[in-house]
Amino acid sequence: MAAGAHSLKRLLAPRHTAVYGGESAAQVVRQCRAVGYEGELWPVHPRRAHIEGLPCYRSTAELPATPDAAFLAVPAQATVEILAELAGRGAGGAVCHASGFAEDGPRGAALEDALRAAAGDMPVIGPNCIGVLNYLDGTALWADQHGGARTNSGVAVITQSGNIGQNLTMQRRALPLAYLITAGNGAVTGTPQLIEALLEDPRVTAIGLHLEGIADAAGFARAALSALRRGVPVVALKTGSSELGAQTTMSHTSSLAGSDVLCDALFRRTGVARVAEIGTFVETLKLLHVHGPLTGGPDPAGHARITSASCSGGEAALLADTAQQHGVELPPLPEQSAVRLREVLGAQVHVRNPLDYHTYIWGDFPAQRECFSALLGAGCDMNLLLLDMPRADRCEGDAWTTALDAYAAAQRRTGAPACVVGSLPEGIPEPVAQQLLSEGIAPLQGLADCVRAIASAHRIGAAQRAADRVLPPHGPGRGQATRGDEVLDEYAGKRELAGYGLPVPDSAVTAPGDAAQAAHGLGFPVVAKALATDLAHKSDVGGVRLGLSGGTAVEEAVSAMAGLADRFLIERMVPDAVAELLVGVHHDPTFGPALTLGAGGVLVELVRDTATLLLPATGEEIEAALSSLRAWPLLRGFRGRPAGDVRATVDAVQAVAAYVQDHPEVTELDVNPLLVLPEGRGAVAADVLIRRLTPHGNDGNDGEEHHGPRTAGRTRRRTGDHAGPAQGQRH
Repeated sequence: MAAGAHSLKRLLAPRHTAVYGGESAAQVVRQCRAVGYEGELWPVHPRRAHIEGLPCYRSTAELPATPDAAFLAVPAQATVEILAELAGRGAGGAVCHASGFAEDGPRGAALEDALRAAAGDMPVIGPNCIGVLNYLDGTALWADQHGGARTNSGVAVITQSGNIGQNLTMQRRALPLAYLITAGNGAVTGTPQLIEALLEDPRVTAIGLHLEGIADAAGFARAALSALRRGVPVVALKTGSSELGAQTTMSHTSSLAGSDVLCDALFRRTGVARVAEIGTFVETLKLLHVHGPLTGGPDPAGHARITSASCSGGEAALLADTAQQHGVELPPLPEQSAVRLREVLGAQVHVRNPLDYHTYIWGDFPAQRECFSALLGAGCDMNLLLLDMPRADRCEGDAWTTALDAYAAAQRRTGAPACVVGSLPEGIPEPVAQQLLSEGIAPLQGLADCVRAIASAHRIGAAQRAADRVLPPHGPGRGQATRGDEVLDEYAGKRELAGYGLPVPDSAVTAPGDAAQAAHGLGFPVVAKALATDLAHKSDVGGVRLGLSGGTAVEEAVSAMAGLADRFLIERMVPDAVAELLVGVHHDPTFGPALTLGAGGVLVELVRDTATLLLPATGEEIEAALSSLRAWPLLRGFRGRPAGDVRATVDAVQAVAAYVQDHPEVTELDVNPLLVLPEGRGAVAADVLIRRLTPHGNDGNDGEEHHGPRTAGRTRRRTGDHAGPAQGQRH
């Protein structure tokens, strides 16, 4: 069993807690008392007689029993020593408050290694964290103030930032917090183990994650998929969008699929909704707490469908614009709803969605109830009432309260999911938000955050419906000892992939003097390329000549490239491509093999029109990724141009993925461009780059003999390619 993998139940809901340290330990005692902790508190201090009126024990050995939990607010070295003592007594777990570990450089990292060794299998949260709050059972292993309160159910939040965690406890948005865990360095018990522990508590309605990075992608995937299949929604606020640390890359793919892109791919695969702002994080969790993931209407695979009511045309227009920006639909109202609204509102009100119901019925409870009932009966995924309450210190709010009461009555009548939305966060004061929560209505604060929350809840709902079909990612594992890496030349790379069914052009490898003869054998026009393993991007150095229509042109092209290589690849030109795509795979040390699809050619990094998936990926996922590209219209037919062969394109991508699955030694692979031909004519790899680890005993690449398990020992050749204008075959 991995360190920290034991049950966290004793640590998160302890019957007795040992507290080590001085003032910080005293703060833990005060906070436990304030939150209603009913267990025993045992301060441990070698010199003090009492802490907060409680008698102190001199050491771990003097404790009256084995503690379920311990809070260690002592220096880093002492933390390691006490952890070893607690583990030796079979304690349920510990929270380590001290800093000075891996975040402080090599010396701290060595101390963190010692901390892991001392903990053994005992769960440990931290080090370098504020602590853990359990508002369900009343436990505050927390060395500072916090703003939360007891609750019967709510959302659990795990954060790698103590400040963000503390700020979340201070929110005034009526978000019920069940747990708040600051993970700190996560040296022993990481986010995956914490997620799995929280899933065991049925009172947790949703899980929120603030992540600075993902150290264990495979563990995260297992935990997130477990949440998905159990129906517990997960929301992530991921900070840090830097590219991979490597400054030089051989392939286009590695420069396009950095760690943040791979986090996105992992979130999509596992049904985690990623948000970009703290306000959206809170509002999404609140919506999920009240309503759970959105189940979807007539088109579950499409966008979330909502209705909106307000007594202002300006608010209605603002909502419509915001919804469009975030992919949320405001569909036309069904006739039954529209007829009823006309009856209630009269001829002077234009009935549409979003609805501006004007102020003719303002303050009229029965009329407003009928209006809102008609709208809530439209059958959409979510229903919104836009309403900002007046300032209680300067204004009277009776008419606004009438609107709220009428909306709540309509919701009770219809049972439809409902939100009340303030255009500004302060538009719904906390007491009003609490009242709405008790009515089963989500109080959402801030229009854009509301719409983003609805979109996230809809994505999670779609992911839950497909949970049984989700393939877990391969992960980063490599099982072989290696001595270095090698790059296959283009011809060798194409031979490898052709054996897995990837179509490649007819070709021949020649010495300079034989190039013209080889071209005659293939048929004109042809492409001539310098062939060498150190030419990753041949176009950049003049190593590719296109559209050569005769022997003389071939001889001149090869002569001009003589300084680049002593071997040349002559290929038959592939005409009539409707699109050029990049198909790339690179092996990330944390996430494992990742597949990147995008607009290809020499401008691939400049255009940056890409989508990334973690492998394995289904054909359905591959086609969905292709359809997300800005280049997708080219494949579907654009302005009279023929549609591309999408089925063959997906097959070509799957051939690349199958090769990578069978060859875990591959670190980078680019097919760029993959030429997509008109529908029914296929897709052809115009250029290939493969980089792979070299196992012990292999002296490197000889440029020729690199065969994987494949259906033929030679390059699979396409027939029927005819001379004519072509997209460039290059890299």
